[in-house]
Amino acid sequence: MINRKIGDRVKLLGEKYQVITVTGPRQSGKTTLVKNIFKDYKYVNFEDIVAREFAISDPKGFLLAFGDKLIIDEAQHVPDIFSYIQVSIDADKSRRFVLTGSQNFLLLEKITQSLAGRVAIFYLLPFSNEELDGTKYQLDHWQNYIFKGSYPPIYDRKLDPSEWLRNYITTYVERDVRQLLNVGDLTNFQRFISVCAGRIGQITNFSSMANDLSVSYHTVQCWLSILETSFITFRIYPYFKNFNKRLIKSPKIYFNDTGLACALLGIDKPDQINIHYLKGELFENMILCELRKYLFNHTNRRDMYFWRDNSGKEIDCIIGESQNPKAIEIKSSYTIHQDFYKNLKWWHAVSGSQNLSLIYGGNDSYTRSGFMTLGWKDCVKVFKDL
Repeated sequence: MINRKIGDRVKLLGEKYQVITVTGPRQSGKTTLVKNIFKDYKYVNFEDIVAREFAISDPKGFLLAFGDKLIIDEAQHVPDIFSYIQVSIDADKSRRFVLTGSQNFLLLEKITQSLAGRVAIFYLLPFSNEELDGTKYQLDHWQNYIFKGSYPPIYDRKLDPSEWLRNYITTYVERDVRQLLNVGDLTNFQRFISVCAGRIGQITNFSSMANDLSVSYHTVQCWLSILETSFITFRIYPYFKNFNKRLIKSPKIYFNDTGLACALLGIDKPDQINIHYLKGELFENMILCELRKYLFNHTNRRDMYFWRDNSGKEIDCIIGESQNPKAIEIKSSYTIHQDFYKNLKWWHAVSGSQNLSLIYGGNDSYTRSGFMTLGWKDCVKVFKDL
């Protein structure tokens, strides 16, 4: 079993809180993680119809039947159970629950209603490159990581990435989308996911996407929220500090797994990435995923942003809202060019920030021209002072 970076923190807070919640995409390893940490807990999965019906029909009896320590997988399927858990832990301080779920909105909505202040919440995304480093699953080239993605079953079971990921998409649309949204035409929704993949790293234009799909502007907004709540995509918003007024205000779209994006884009081999029109954006997506996973795995609440003005000046990633936020440029090239630093120099001039880094597609890391320059394998070293 691959050691998950978030594990120690989950175990520590499991001793301090009566309820632990681990949410994240389907197949990201949530069940494996909590079963490994909480070995003395009983386990039930609410995707099991029998267990679900028991909990719905007799919630008090259900909780009594499983004892003082219980893991509930896909807990959002029985919304009323959260209120009964609240009553249970308030009455008995020895009771412990671990809740997991892959539908973030439904799960967290019930938690905030019933368990606010009583629960520690964690987000588990698929494997990070940092977690795979030094294991038998470690890969040598970033193109391989982008193509293969990070879902544990692909590594554990030696599955074909393209085939498994295409099936993942189909299953997701047929199961989760039907539960979250009344979509009459699932084929059109699946086309929407592919449209999002073709716009990785681009400014979100809801009207353009709506025109491509012949649906309304508001439908696109709703569908994108569904992709986010089930951890298929995420958005990065513009940095809001007003150095000037000519700012881009719309967010960018990225995928939580680059392998999933490759499957949607019809990329069948890692070598195809080198000639793909989204090569740079896919590399940027991979790096942003790694930075995001680091923040989640270390339960660091700093937010990620980008900056772009109407004249084309742009910083790919800005982390934090302090007086000295981290500014990061991301380039897929194996070779460093002085032009790569021009936007960082501009950012330094307008913001006064000294925390400037470049992450690129090569392997060497060093300080150059006063900037921290990191090879893709070392990208999380931008957090060395956190």
